[in-house]
Amino acid sequence: MKFALPLLGLLLVGCASSGVVPLESNRFMISKNTVKFGGGISASATADVHKEASDFCIKNGKEMETIDLQLTPGRAGSTGNVSLQFRCI
Repeated sequence: MKFALPLLGLLLVGCASSGVVPLESNRFMISKNTVKFGGGISASATADVHKEASDFCIKNGKEMETIDLQLTPGRAGSTGNVSLQFRCI
């Protein structure tokens, strides 16, 4: 039980998204921590940040264009991260 609570906390916090963060001159970023059993990157986290970026641009009547995608794999006991920089065109 002592092991289960920290693991549950890591799973709940480990999938948090930063939301859309404005950078400069029509550039934005979304970052999402990802937890995958055994380490690595969750494929759903990559899809989630792309969908969130696309939805943001669609609300403004535009399409999303990827500028940069950074994938940082997690290791056992630590979270990975997906970071997407994009613009709306």
